[in-house]
Amino acid sequence: MKCADKAKKEEKNAARRRVIPRSINKDGSLAMVHPHDWCSGFFAGSLWQVYAYTHDDYWRQAAISWTWPIEEAKWHRGTHDLGFMMYDSFGKAYELTGERSYLDVVLQSAKTLMTRYSPKVKSIRSWDHNREVWSYPVIIDNMMNLEMLFRATQLTGDSIYWNIAVNHANTTLKNHFRTDYSSYHVVDYHPENGEVRMKCTHQGYSDDSFWSRGQAWGLYGFAMCYRFTKDPAYLKQSEGIADFFLNLPNMPETSSPTGT
Repeated sequence: MKCADKAKKEEKNAARRRVIPRSINKDGSLAMVHPHDWCSGFFAGSLWQVYAYTHDDYWRQAAISWTWPIEEAKWHRGTHDLGFMMYDSFGKAYELTGERSYLDVVLQSAKTLMTRYSPKVKSIRSWDHNREVWSYPVIIDNMMNLEMLFRATQLTGDSIYWNIAVNHANTTLKNHFRTDYSSYHVVDYHPENGEVRMKCTHQGYSDDSFWSRGQAWGLYGFAMCYRFTKDPAYLKQSEGIADFFLNLPNMPETSSPTGT
């Protein structure tokens, strides 16, 4: 509520300044980001979730106000995170309102995301930077962006989106996890033949460690894939990841890993 009230004061400037609330700074001011930021859809998505829970029109209007300023990102080919950005916001808006204008943005976003897919690697490329190190990096986080592709097929009947999501999930299942269901953060592929070049971390402790937030991406991602496909391999993977978490010898009593 506090964050939403602060954001309410910024609504008149949102389109002009092209910035979206991401978090709150230490001084209490809003930390604002560009529509292309990977978190840009989370605030609007949170408002839509509050509206879904309360059915209060105040939250619907607030959600609308903070959804449309990120519309331009539907053309942004430089990120794998369009599923995060656009489905959490425009996808939720369409789910709750049924308005075609929101669906159009979701479908264009899905088309844009597909441009990052390689049929040779059978994965969606994650990052474009550090090209001197990585040739075709795919990060575990990318599992979170497949939901928009599954939904695009459900909404259009075109299987191309679904097939890309399944191929990406299968490639990740095959290469991103150790036998104990802990995951690598980054798997780099040869872009011409899809062979694995290296497995490493970027935000975790070391290449041989697991990154707790990445584990959570994988857990949710494969559970979501099972929800759409009913493929038992995805459910087994998600359960294995969850068991890995729960059986950690140094897991805090809160059952929440301290490193994210």
